[in-house]
Amino acid sequence: MSRKRSTEQQFRHIYDDVFPVIVRIVYRVCGSAEVAEELCHEAFIRYIDNAHRIPDEQQARYWLIRVAKNLAFNHEKRKGREARAFRKVFQQSPTSHEDTGERRYLRQETVSRVSLALAQLPEKLREVLVMKEFGDLSYREIAEVLKITENNAKVRVHRAREKLALILEEENPHV
Repeated sequence: MSRKRSTEQQFRHIYDDVFPVIVRIVYRVCGSAEVAEELCHEAFIRYIDNAHRIPDEQQARYWLIRVAKNLAFNHEKRKGREARAFRKVFQQSPTSHEDTGERRYLRQETVSRVSLALAQLPEKLREVLVMKEFGDLSYREIAEVLKITENNAKVRVHRAREKLALILEEENPHV
């Protein structure tokens, strides 16, 4: 009973610590709170199945971030394929939704521009930027998740920011 209780307490501690981080990362990749929660719960289900192979809580944190990030990117790839197939079948183009209120529109437009620009980044640059800016992970944590050096994580984040700025500038050079 005490072994089970300590396992449950350990899981609760990991869940409380990691869930807010991975839900922010996944939300920024997917853009949907509902999908983000669903994918994060899927990551924890996978963690439960694999917890016996993960040596400690710190490694569990990195493992969960890596799994959630991969689930999010896979979801977006699948969603993109499905949307292209749907448009092809029904010969439809993407639709835009007008919003009321100038501020709301500008905010939505900015988020949309950044999301589109972010999607244009190569995956290895996009993933570090999402983890750094939206997951609030340190360079050390990003390095652990991606199994790269901390300096490599810093370089990738720097390059991602530069490339993102270039993409945004090319889209709208007068702003």
